[in-house]
Amino acid sequence: MLESLKIKDFAIIEDLSLDFRKGMTVLTGETGAGKSIIIDAVGLLAGGRGSSEFVRHGSKKCILEGQFTYKPTEILSELLKQNEIEAEEQTLLIQREIFSSGRNVCRINGSIVTIAILKEIGSQLIDIHGQNEHQELMVPENHIYLLDYFGSKELAVLKQDYAVVYKELRRLERERRNWEFNEQELAQRIDVLKYQVDEISAAKLKANEEDELKEEEQKLTNHQAIVEALSTTYSLLQGEELSGLDLVGQAMERMQGISEIDESFKQIADTLSSAFFQLQEVSSDVYSEMDQLEYDEERLNEIEERLNLIQQLKRKYGHSIDDILTHYNQAEAELEKLENREDQVDSLAQKTTALRQEALQIAEKLSAIRKRTAKSLETSILEQLNQLYMEKVKFSVQFKAVSSSSDSGSKLNDNGMDKVEFHVATNPGEPLKPLSKVASGGELSRMMLAMKTIFSHSQGITSIIFDEVDTGVSGRVAQAIADKIHSVASHSQVLCITHLPQVAAMADHHLYIRKEVNEDRTRTFVEQIVKADRTEEIARMLSGEELTQLTVETAEELLKLADRKKKTAKNPA
Repeated sequence: MLESLKIKDFAIIEDLSLDFRKGMTVLTGETGAGKSIIIDAVGLLAGGRGSSEFVRHGSKKCILEGQFTYKPTEILSELLKQNEIEAEEQTLLIQREIFSSGRNVCRINGSIVTIAILKEIGSQLIDIHGQNEHQELMVPENHIYLLDYFGSKELAVLKQDYAVVYKELRRLERERRNWEFNEQELAQRIDVLKYQVDEISAAKLKANEEDELKEEEQKLTNHQAIVEALSTTYSLLQGEELSGLDLVGQAMERMQGISEIDESFKQIADTLSSAFFQLQEVSSDVYSEMDQLEYDEERLNEIEERLNLIQQLKRKYGHSIDDILTHYNQAEAELEKLENREDQVDSLAQKTTALRQEALQIAEKLSAIRKRTAKSLETSILEQLNQLYMEKVKFSVQFKAVSSSSDSGSKLNDNGMDKVEFHVATNPGEPLKPLSKVASGGELSRMMLAMKTIFSHSQGITSIIFDEVDTGVSGRVAQAIADKIHSVASHSQVLCITHLPQVAAMADHHLYIRKEVNEDRTRTFVEQIVKADRTEEIARMLSGEELTQLTVETAEELLKLADRKKKTAKNPA
């Protein structure tokens, strides 16, 4: 449930903090006071589409923050695990900042998340049913999802199994299509691959070869400079006349002669001795290098030709020898497959046939469960509609087979083998027709409320928001809607924007939204209405600004009636 909400610099709301409780909370107030803005803020915390237009004029950004507690459902727990979001005591703190530049920053328990992830997680916490959301019923493609929502866990598991198999089936079908070249394309591709494999194979490339060749080329190219440096160095160290090594040796002997006199002299003598022997080793190394050094112009030409070949292959097949060899392996593997194309196609055909059969079997089971579920849904919907004074309505879930897919030749799609559409007859004697063609706006609103009442039990959503779903109704229908919304609140937190006094009277908690204009700026304020003030607010909803004794008495009667209904609901006879 939504426990608290903070809003800063959002539309006409400057700074607002609200605490919410279990049960049914109504938000009332004059049109334009900001009731729907509060619901918009909650919707954005659930992953709704943000816009810089939400930022209060003159501010750099708006800040939204909501704290939610939740029931650890399998889906929500998996989403939190996948996105590495830690949640202690089953509490989520959702924060969203929208900047005037349009940039959005979303966090869940301090972890930055994308809007897509926020929407996935938010959908498991909040269900917002707005004035126009009954349009969901006007799209027949949505009906199968509504039916599946109502289904058992067995249906949900079977649907997941089907999704895995069907996805793999589609992948195999795409792979098989890719193998179905025409002969000319196939021959051309084989020629290209053969040329590439032969060219790379003939080069006989070795790992690290290029670096080794460049190092050798560097030595040959700088042969004269190397010879001069080595010769000079050796001459200075081991020359016939007084050499560097002789001089160091003499210095070493002199210092060794006085090393017993003082410890510091001994240290100098030891250092000179070490240096002398190191220089002897260096001299030997220089001589060895000179002895091995030779200039081979033919070898230099070979190296340059080899490097040119490597460069040409790099331009064609990659940035390095490793890239070229990787391309060679891939080309060789593809060539082998193409040359054995018939075996590949036959293997894919067998796998596809087996997987299609498996998908069909799961789809048939899924369809059977759906049809049983449909009968149960029909009964439940009619019971709910009867309580909403639509007792004459007939409701039916109609099934049609999916059209054959041009790819697989089987009657399957993402949802299985069923197309589902809700049909109704709103008047006695009328035949069942597609709901999207015959139901009025008021009827659709009540049907969606009936479905919300049913689905809220099975979906596990902890907060349900109704944004003026009662528009356009009155009298006994209004009271029935009020009773229905309150029944939903018995197992889910409900926030409800309403203009109906019957709905407001049924609330467990009442928030009054008002706006004030100060210094040419509009600000929204929210007040918790206590019991004494509720009578006045409901009377205002009945008659407008001018209160009369009659409207006050009617408001009192509505509240007493609501109390009796709540007690009866808690303690049924």
